[in-house]
Amino acid sequence: MAASLAYALVALGMFLVEAIQHWRGTHRSVLGGKAAHSNDLELAIMKRLEWLRIVSRTAPMLGLVATMIPMGPALLALSRGDAASVGENLVVAFSAVILALVSASITFFILTVRRRWLLEELRSIERAREAS
Repeated sequence: MAASLAYALVALGMFLVEAIQHWRGTHRSVLGGKAAHSNDLELAIMKRLEWLRIVSRTAPMLGLVATMIPMGPALLALSRGDAASVGENLVVAFSAVILALVSASITFFILTVRRRWLLEELRSIERAREAS
């Protein structure tokens, strides 16, 4: 959970730098120096987006797992009438799922916007090839 959140925050920082570069018009294409064929460029795009996609898809599932693990002790504590232990376990459970959903949301947002940017770059490269 912590790893996916750390990755999401690092990716968010990198995304913000890239967004500022796009806004200023100083962004350098990451596809410009790649292979000459469109299929190779598409593969480079998929590789660049791979970890964002993995984290955005797996973080909610891992959050669910992290939610279910403390639910067992919470239910046992409930059967013993130990309200304090129930509360502690529920805090852990819900904190885990919230962190997972935050990391998934951040990475999904970055994935969506970065995919569009990369496909725009790919299309402009294809247009330049068609023109020459």
